[in-house]
Amino acid sequence: MACVAWALQLFLAILIQSVTTHALHHPPGGADANLHLDQADVLLKLKQSFLFDSSSISTLPSWQVGTDCCLWEGVGCSNSSGHVTALNLSGLGLHSKGIDPVIFDLTSLRMLDLSGNDIGGMMYESPSDGFERLSLLTHLNLSNAGISGQIPQGISNLTSLVSLDLSCSFTTTDDGGNTVYIENCNPWEEHFENLVANLSNLRELKLDGVLISTRAEDCFKAIAKSLAHLRVLSLDSCGLQGHIDHSLSRLHFLGVINLSNNYGITPGPFPEFFMKFTNLSVLRLAGINLQGLFPRTIFQSKDLRVLDLSRNLNLFGQMPNVYSANSLETLKLQMTNFSYGSSNYFSNSTSLMELGLDGKIISMDFLSSFGVLVSLNKVVLTRLDSLREIESTFIWIDRGTTNLACLEFFECDFSVTVPSFGNLKNVRSLVISDSNLTAQTLSAVANLKTLKSFTIDGCYILGQLPSTIGNMSNLEIFEIFSSYLSGAIPHEVGQMQKLTSLVLGYTRLSGRIPSSIGNLTGLTELMIYDSHLSGEIPTSLFTLPALNELILGENQLSGPIPEFSVVSSNLYLIDLSTNELTGQIPPIFFVLTSLRYLDISENNLTGSVNLASFWRLENLTHLALSNNKLSVTDGEVRNSSSNYLSGLTELGLADCGLTKVPNFLMRAIRITSLDLSCNNISGDIPKWMWDIWKNSIISIDVSQNKFTAMELTSYVIPFSNLLDTFDVSSNRLQGQIPMPSSSARFLDYSNNAFSSVLPNFTLYLNGTNYLSMSKNNISGYLPNSICNAYALEDLQLAFNSFTGVIPACLIENAFVSVLNLRENRFEGAIPSNISSDCHFQSIDLHGNNIEGHLPRALYNCSVLEIIDLGRNRITDVFPSWLGGHLNLRILILRFNQFHGPLDYLKDGKYEKYFPRLQIIDLASNNFSGILHPQWFQLFKLMETYNNIGEYYTKPDLEETIITFYKGLYMTFEGILTTFTSIDISANALEGNIPGSIGKLVSLRQLNLSQNYFTGQIPRQVGSMSALESLDLSSNMLSGEIPQEITYLTFLGILNLSSNKLEGRIPQTRQFLTFDNSSFNGNVGLCGPPLSKQCGTPDSPRGAHLKSSTDNIDIVLFVFVGVGFGVGFAAAIMMKSGWIRKWICILTIL
Repeated sequence: MACVAWALQLFLAILIQSVTTHALHHPPGGADANLHLDQADVLLKLKQSFLFDSSSISTLPSWQVGTDCCLWEGVGCSNSSGHVTALNLSGLGLHSKGIDPVIFDLTSLRMLDLSGNDIGGMMYESPSDGFERLSLLTHLNLSNAGISGQIPQGISNLTSLVSLDLSCSFTTTDDGGNTVYIENCNPWEEHFENLVANLSNLRELKLDGVLISTRAEDCFKAIAKSLAHLRVLSLDSCGLQGHIDHSLSRLHFLGVINLSNNYGITPGPFPEFFMKFTNLSVLRLAGINLQGLFPRTIFQSKDLRVLDLSRNLNLFGQMPNVYSANSLETLKLQMTNFSYGSSNYFSNSTSLMELGLDGKIISMDFLSSFGVLVSLNKVVLTRLDSLREIESTFIWIDRGTTNLACLEFFECDFSVTVPSFGNLKNVRSLVISDSNLTAQTLSAVANLKTLKSFTIDGCYILGQLPSTIGNMSNLEIFEIFSSYLSGAIPHEVGQMQKLTSLVLGYTRLSGRIPSSIGNLTGLTELMIYDSHLSGEIPTSLFTLPALNELILGENQLSGPIPEFSVVSSNLYLIDLSTNELTGQIPPIFFVLTSLRYLDISENNLTGSVNLASFWRLENLTHLALSNNKLSVTDGEVRNSSSNYLSGLTELGLADCGLTKVPNFLMRAIRITSLDLSCNNISGDIPKWMWDIWKNSIISIDVSQNKFTAMELTSYVIPFSNLLDTFDVSSNRLQGQIPMPSSSARFLDYSNNAFSSVLPNFTLYLNGTNYLSMSKNNISGYLPNSICNAYALEDLQLAFNSFTGVIPACLIENAFVSVLNLRENRFEGAIPSNISSDCHFQSIDLHGNNIEGHLPRALYNCSVLEIIDLGRNRITDVFPSWLGGHLNLRILILRFNQFHGPLDYLKDGKYEKYFPRLQIIDLASNNFSGILHPQWFQLFKLMETYNNIGEYYTKPDLEETIITFYKGLYMTFEGILTTFTSIDISANALEGNIPGSIGKLVSLRQLNLSQNYFTGQIPRQVGSMSALESLDLSSNMLSGEIPQEITYLTFLGILNLSSNKLEGRIPQTRQFLTFDNSSFNGNVGLCGPPLSKQCGTPDSPRGAHLKSSTDNIDIVLFVFVGVGFGVGFAAAIMMKSGWIRKWICILTIL
């Protein structure tokens, strides 16, 4: 048992139970029969809204027509009136598509508990109206019930409420002490003051995991004002921002306070007034930025059971002083900076069951001060990084604890020594996170014969999994997540006979899957994913008698999927996605009647698949066949049911050769996610999609097809839920862009022929993070109301005909991260009053009619990485002030009216300016003057040779690289850090080319053409070993071509034409690959490839040759090396990284 229940919670639980059981065992005698039937009818309708599966603990079998509803499971009735007054369906594993409004007809309810179910998850928001009808409610518990969206307004009118629990805990602990993750809820509250204003009778308020947008101090003031009798306050993980207001000090009855994991709380001291609460039994303030000296004041409560101050790194001082250490059951001080004095008041901590300590405080003297902790069940230890700390800790655990069952380590360094794990005789559960380990450490753990659960998360493991792990004969759960672990899975894993769960995810494990895993007959879940496993899948995995879940996705597994016997299979989940599997789908998959989830997408599977072949799989809810080499059809097969696949909720058929929308989808009324992208489907997107799925759909992707229209009754498509994805891009759709009524996080209409948008289209962007309307024919103004889309992070409107000025708020508020308005007709100046809280990472205004100056306030955009303002009418000087942007990688200002010298920093602090710039394009402006040697010293990134080809990416962004060369577009994903380019062509620069350019050894492309440079080509150019393209044409350079240039073996493009060069053209190495065009227009040059022989008079020349750069319009230059080296090039645009769509190439005829 992890801890003793709080007294108040126990009282409430007893009260709830008494309300229920009183009615359950005392059904009404003289109650109105019609009333009884009406209530039974309501309850039966409610039962019909539930979906039952294998995870459901109960199917409510007692809820039958013609029976007394007061005797039904979870139903309680008043003994006097016969009304249903209690409904407790807690923890029954029920599923539904949101709360059915029929429940609000039970107006006599005093207690409603739907906790621990899945009432819709993140797919369905709770009804905004209806709860106010339950005016008699005193206890409402919807915790961990999959509640999403704004907290229903009606709850704020339940003035009789005594207890309100709407928590979404994210994690919980099962009976075995293991962490269980909950991902099916996403509630929020925008007006906290209104929620609590009328709840004056409330004694218990739990909103853990509810995202609260109201400032923290305003929340606490509202609580103090309206909830004077509050006993329990729990606001864990609510996203609170602001400070802990002193008004809470007025709530003298508070016994439980939990404000943990609100990382936006303003850093500040520990609220000392909490120490004066005499009824305080639980205080949890973990991870809320407490800092400074902890008060020496004694906690006044005699019954303080739980004190959690963990993860406040800047909180320091002596150990907390409690009134009675004997009452403490939980003390968590890990990840703090408390120190130990000479006090021994913790020596009486005989009730302590959970203890969290940091390595900074650990010493043998300190640990010994606790004495022998006979009740201690769980210990959490952080930042053990010295031999002394580790040895002291393990000696104390061995000598000072007798019943320790759970042990967790975070941010520890076990590479300095091998801990004595073998002495931990009673430990059942071990967790090691974010730590350094060795194979010897794992071998030491293998000596723990009593261990039942072992989890490694986020660790760096030096070495491989040792064969000794097979010694853990009692282990039931073995998990390794997100850890640097290489090598093969040892064959000895098959000796862990009691293993029920084996999870190895996000590792670097390689080699084959050991066939010995087939010996683990008790295994119920096997998950080895996102690693580097290769070879064929052992057939024995599919025949494990108890196996329910098999996940082998995102590896390099090859060969065919093996056949196996269906008789012994209990599999309900199979995920083999993103491998290199070949062959056909095994016929056995079509008769696995227990199967609920099948994902074999992203492989090389072949053959024809008729969707009707799945007709026996009545429980199947998720089917993903996308991105193989399959030919999928939809039609009847012999003996098949006409209702095949009607229970599907998620379907992935991307790139499956479909030519029409599958007919069976009209019968699949519960579809939540549909991917038909990258097929050859033509005609209209059918209207029945919006009609049938308006209450269920959350993701729809029909991009990369040949659709020409959408069947609509309105350009506002009525959806009940906030969509995750609405993607109709890359089709042939025309006319006005329709908008989903409920908004969508990801909206993509790009690459169509749409010509207009709704006048009020921005009303439907409330929850939108990504919006793309690029490459259409849309004209008109961009309304200022676009700035009301506060959730927008990525706005893509490129290649349209938008006109007018860019809304000032879009630039000045700078709330989006990526702004792409490329190739439109926007005009006017860039707004100058840019917020200091600028979020821009990429700004692309290329190809508009922007004029005026470059606003200096762009300097506020500290995370800016890409600026492309090419092909506009901006008039300014070189923006050397942008050099202070530490993240700036791309700067494109070509084809504008910039003028003056290219400034350099005269204070010599070059290393602080443009430290990461890899592409600078200033071509076709009016820059003039001498190019100072110091200017090239700005670009420190280019002074270090890099040939690795590393991609620069971010977790939340994904870059699209577009190349354009001689009329050919090429597209890749990511920004190669190796691609570097300087283009200052077509200006009026003069003087010598500085020899300092030779220091740019990683530069790939250099274009100084069409200027007035004189003097010789600097020999230092020969040091630029990565150079692939060099254009010095149309200048007034003289002298001979330096022999050093011949050593540039990656050089694929060379243009020295139209200068005053003379002498013999070098005849070695790379120069043997260049033709006349590289040297024409230099009357003094001779030798091949020119026809002029050295030592003969010059022949008359025609008109001065025009540089090839005049005829190449580029997004960014691209050059592919030809000759001794291999070159490459890239150009960059940015695209949102949470786009979950397939990359495919589809020829649209």
